[in-house]
Amino acid sequence: MKFKITHTLAQIAQIIDCTYVGDESFPVKGMNEIHVVTPGDIVFVDHPKYYDKALESAATVILINKQVECPSGKALLISDDPFRDFNRLTQYFNPFSAFAKAEQPKYTIGQNTVVQPNVFIANDVVIGDNCVIHSNVSINNGSVIGNNVIIHSGTVLGADAFYYKRRPDGYDKLLSGGRVVIEDNVEIGALCTIDRGVTGDTTIEYGSKLDNQVQIGHDTIIGKHVLIASQVGIAGCVVVQDEVTIWGQVGITSGITIGSKAVISAKAGVSKSLEANKRYFGIPADDFRSKYKEIASIKKIPEMMAQLKELQTKEKEA
Repeated sequence: MKFKITHTLAQIAQIIDCTYVGDESFPVKGMNEIHVVTPGDIVFVDHPKYYDKALESAATVILINKQVECPSGKALLISDDPFRDFNRLTQYFNPFSAFAKAEQPKYTIGQNTVVQPNVFIANDVVIGDNCVIHSNVSINNGSVIGNNVIIHSGTVLGADAFYYKRRPDGYDKLLSGGRVVIEDNVEIGALCTIDRGVTGDTTIEYGSKLDNQVQIGHDTIIGKHVLIASQVGIAGCVVVQDEVTIWGQVGITSGITIGSKAVISAKAGVSKSLEANKRYFGIPADDFRSKYKEIASIKKIPEMMAQLKELQTKEKEA
C-alpha cells in the first residue's frame, strides 16, 4: 500500500504513539508485507526469529518490538506491539468504507458491460468494458476488473485475508487494506472467493480461467493463461507462473512458486515450490514419474514381506 503523499518518520511515530530511531524527516512512502516491500515501505516484525529477514529486506522502515542496531539507510519504529500498530496504520491510511445506497455510486463501470441483478459493487471499484457480471456477485472495496471479463454467480472478490495472530485470549485479526486486480480476458466461475491483499494486490493476470468453487488467498499472483479446475484451494502469497494447469481439489500451501507450464493433477497436495515444465501429482506433490515409481515400490511391499517371512521360516527349519 503506497500512501497518497510521503510522510516523515516522526509523523508515523506520532500516529501510532511510539518512539523511533532515525532522522525525524526520514521519508515513509507506504507499508507492505515482507514479500512485497520496496524502499520507502514500513514492514512489521514481532519475533526475534524474523528480525534479520525484516532488517535485511527492501523495506527502509522497520516496525519492531525491540531496539536493535539500525542498518545504514534505514529507520526503526519501536513498538510494544507491532502487529497492533500495523493494524492502526492500515486503519488510518485505508479505513473500511461502508457502502451507503443513498449515496451517489462511487464506482466506475465501462462501456457495454452487463451487470445482472443483485450484484453488489462497493466503493472505489473499477470495471472495464465488455464485461459480464452475473447475479449475486460481490465486488468489494478497491477491486479493479479489466476488459472482457466474465464473473459467474455467487463469486466474492475482495474478502479479507485469512491472517491472525494468536493471543492469550484468542486470535487477533490483521486488517486487510489491499486490493483484488483482475486483468483482461479472465473468466471466473461460480462461487469462487478471491481474497484481497493485506497491503498489496491479489492478482489474476491476462487470459486466465478459473472453474467453480476456487479459493485464492491474499496477495497471491496467478499468471497469464493459467487454468484452474474446481475446488482448488491456493493459500496466500503464492506465485503461479504463466500457463500452469491445476486440476480439481488441489491444495497449495502459502509462500511458494509454481513454475510456468507446470501441470498439477487432481487432489495433489503442494507443500513446496515446483519447477516449470513438469507434471506433478500426489501428497506431497512430486514429479509424475518419481511418484509412479514410489507407488510401484509400495505395491511390492506385501510381496516382499511374504518372501521375507518364507525365508525366515526356512532358516528356522534348517
